Amino acid sequence: MRIETPSLTLRPWERGDIDVLAEIANDRRIWANLRDRFPHPYTRADAEVWIEICERAPAPPCAFAIEVEGRAAGGISLEPFDDVHRRTAEIGYWLGAPFWGRGLATEAVVVMARYGFERLGLERIQAQVFSWNEASTRVLVKAGFAFEGRMRRHVVKDGKVGDALLYARVRDEAV
Repeated sequence: MRIETPSLTLRPWERGDIDVLAEIANDRRIWANLRDRFPHPYTRADAEVWIEICERAPAPPCAFAIEVEGRAAGGISLEPFDDVHRRTAEIGYWLGAPFWGRGLATEAVVVMARYGFERLGLERIQAQVFSWNEASTRVLVKAGFAFEGRMRRHVVKDGKVGDALLYARVRDEAV
């Protein structure tokens, strides 16, 4: 599955992405704003494991490479919840530093939200952002997500305790 826009393409991760993934993901600034399951340093072996996970994932896909100018530039995914929360998913995304400041993350989030509502039947898509990650909060606001609350002292990253900000978008809101 490929989702194309004028500036980027969301597509499945491929074995051919391993080297570029290891290169662009191995950036402490990216790691500092993601959950600890995103490793640092990010090695070729980490990239191989991620591609294998994506290859084994059931359809429809929930994790995509963000391709810009013919190469992987970052990643975006929806992580569906379960039980009574089964129509909700958490969105996560990152871009390599050479692609920052061009509106690409916002464009990817808008397209992924549309995909989640239309293809996956979601009612709600939410994101938790570390309070120090102002760039990501701007992405979510520009993509139509509403601020729902601050979870005080909710995260520990790199030895620092911080707040998490909750943003969400629901199906009724135009994408």
